[in-house]
Amino acid sequence: MYWIATMEDDVRVSPEKLGMSLEEAVKESISETYEGKIDSKLGVFLAVVGIESIGEGRVLPEDASVHYNCTFKMLLWKPVEKEIVEGEVVDITEFGVFVRMGTADGLVHISQIMDDYVSYDEKNSMLVGRNTKKSLKEGDVVRARVISVSLKEENKVSLTMRQPYLGALQWIERELKKNE
Repeated sequence: MYWIATMEDDVRVSPEKLGMSLEEAVKESISETYEGKIDSKLGVFLAVVGIESIGEGRVLPEDASVHYNCTFKMLLWKPVEKEIVEGEVVDITEFGVFVRMGTADGLVHISQIMDDYVSYDEKNSMLVGRNTKKSLKEGDVVRARVISVSLKEENKVSLTMRQPYLGALQWIERELKKNE
């Protein structure tokens, strides 16, 4: 889920940025500090949306930078359990598939792909259902449900596609046409 958080922090603006406008220098410093970082409670920091306020600058002993107390808005992404996500299959292994859902990849374990025995076709780098003949390969777009999230040192997102109207989009379309 994407969301915007209002944050307050002491922002360090290095001397190289002092020729820029104050707002531009502060925004760039915040971007360098936060963007791409992961916080286990907040999620993945994506972008600075705006600066709300910039306090008076302070120069600290033995630091040529200027420090500003700032309030700013950040765009974040954090997957939420039971959330439905869509993404592209970016890797297929014998134990499952990795799905790129915006800023991170999630794993759909082979047991969570479909209600069928699934075989790994190493030669063609795809997974195939024994009875349904459904196949999954890199580049396929899928819809899945988030079943667990761990944003610690490494972000781990587990997904399932073993529920109605989940799986590869072409499977879902075929199922809907069959039910009409």
